[in-house]
Amino acid sequence: MHKRIMPALIIVACLFGVYLLATGLPERPKEEELAEGQQLLKISATNFNFDQAEYHVKAGTTYVLSFSNKLGNHGAEIKELGINLTKDNPRAEVTFDTPGTYEMHCSIMCGQGHAGMVSKIIVE
Repeated sequence: MHKRIMPALIIVACLFGVYLLATGLPERPKEEELAEGQQLLKISATNFNFDQAEYHVKAGTTYVLSFSNKLGNHGAEIKELGINLTKDNPRAEVTFDTPGTYEMHCSIMCGQGHAGMVSKIIVE
């Protein structure tokens, strides 16, 4: 009895793989379309870290901030600009007019490393 179960499972798995290859593969994610003069700034978060310690942007340029969680449940908040990016609100459009440094921190209590989850946006 047990000798027949494994080959049957392998056949079912192979048939399922062929089905997915033939019909069920999702489309490749499309690049985000931007209006003329806009720049894209991608921000991603993993457990207790943003993907970069500093993000450099140009003053006077309009940026589309795009946020994604790679691991864990996080948010990205820039209090000075009134921006709070989460998985439910992953995009924001902002023009950095004034040169300076803006602090970005995690806006969702994500665990023990939450307090140290900080990054900077430097407007040059």
